[in-house]
Amino acid sequence: FFSLRQKESDLCYHKTKSKMEALSLSSTPSPRVKVSITASHDGGNIQVISQTEPIISGRTAKVVVTVHVKPDVYTELEKIAHMQYFSFRGFVSGLHSNSTRGEKGEEDDSIKLLTVQYVVANAQSVSYPDAWPGTTICYSTGSLEPCDDESWRRNLTTKYIDGKLTWTQVHTANGSTFFSYWPPYTYNRHLKLIADCSSQISTRESACSGYNPTVESLGQTLEGREIECISIGNGKTIAWVQHRQHPGETMAEFFAEGFLHRLLGVDKDGELDEATKRVLDQYRLYIVPCMCPDGAVLGHLRTNSAGANQNREWATVHEGYEAPTLERSPEVYAVLSKMDETGCDFFLDVHGDEELPYVFFSGAEKTPAWGDRMKHLHGYFVASFQRANSDVQKEIGYPPPDSEADALKYMNVATNQVSNRFDCLGLTLEMPYKDCATNPDPDRGFSPARAKKLGTNLVEALADVHSYLRVKGEFWSDFTEEDKYVTPTDNFKEEGFIMLKKRFYSDVRPQNA
Repeated sequence: FFSLRQKESDLCYHKTKSKMEALSLSSTPSPRVKVSITASHDGGNIQVISQTEPIISGRTAKVVVTVHVKPDVYTELEKIAHMQYFSFRGFVSGLHSNSTRGEKGEEDDSIKLLTVQYVVANAQSVSYPDAWPGTTICYSTGSLEPCDDESWRRNLTTKYIDGKLTWTQVHTANGSTFFSYWPPYTYNRHLKLIADCSSQISTRESACSGYNPTVESLGQTLEGREIECISIGNGKTIAWVQHRQHPGETMAEFFAEGFLHRLLGVDKDGELDEATKRVLDQYRLYIVPCMCPDGAVLGHLRTNSAGANQNREWATVHEGYEAPTLERSPEVYAVLSKMDETGCDFFLDVHGDEELPYVFFSGAEKTPAWGDRMKHLHGYFVASFQRANSDVQKEIGYPPPDSEADALKYMNVATNQVSNRFDCLGLTLEMPYKDCATNPDPDRGFSPARAKKLGTNLVEALADVHSYLRVKGEFWSDFTEEDKYVTPTDNFKEEGFIMLKKRFYSDVRPQNA
């Protein structure tokens, strides 16, 4: 009898305890749904201006977040504080992903979805406001550096209206979503790239070891970061390939990663394909994967930590403004000094362009070194690259200067300076922030994976052009029609696109142009 009463008492106690726990749980207030905006990661750039209180409708909350892009350090030469690149994290909390029911079976009123309208309110004040029409911003859920470079997607609601860039994101779960003008290439990833190259070089079984590979620092930036250069190859022809003079053009370092991985056999167990071996027999290559690491970490669009636009630091062309200098542009100073030491037979400067939805090349047109030889080399190289990768085209690009006098004003641009300094073929490669019109992919646009693939295909173009780089005479007489140089134009039309006003070498247009 005592045992039976004890069991009844215990059962009553546990039922009462369960009810009290349930009551306590139900009376605990749910976390308030919200989104927190930060840009503290390396390469982050955004300033939060305001955020509205959530408007609740059923199980959906709506919020408007207004932000500003933060400017680079003021550029003394161009008299402007550049800005356009942004990258930030939206952290959502307070959402309930699973429905819960009360004692009577009714569903609770927890918020399941958060719809956020993001507004870049100073979009009309950026360096290239004409670039916004047709732009779709990039986002990644969960990680700033996802394992898959195809995991970044485009937000197709992006619009540029009344001087503001806006898009709407429906957040379905708590956690992070990263938004960027273009997917970031972080300094951590940069360091991993250098480490991967060094590791491959130090592996005796690696095929690249037979081509005298080295990793060296050419100097340090103003904030103390190394200016790394990877060199490899047994050939006598000297080629220089540099990337990301403008730090916000992150696609340039993805290109570098693709190129370096192929040259060294990274991710291929050290094996090299036949085209790569051919190039390494033809050339001694010098590759600088990031020309502006300080600006990259700071989230700048075009300048280093001192406000120097490095692609205007390759020569002194303005009275009272010496360039390059160790005090303002040590990155250019170090690379140009090494280049003077090695010489240069081929030069490629890898960039990204905000406005044109194309992969294209710009040369040293109208400069003193430009002539039939340079023109035909340029045309043949671009055609070779186009045969290797269909993202490349030659009709759309920066128009050449109107005259030789105009070109001389831009001898501080890397391609112009190097081409004339060494009488060599020099080009600037531009990749789009937008989707690539030659091979549209609205969901991903021109992506990190495509930039890397473009980098790998530089091998084929280098192998193809090699025999012509220093040959004398009219070597172009046997070229086909598709190998010929085409004078590029930036005049093209697409739905919603504002016709470009003429500019040279990615200059910012005067507001009254």
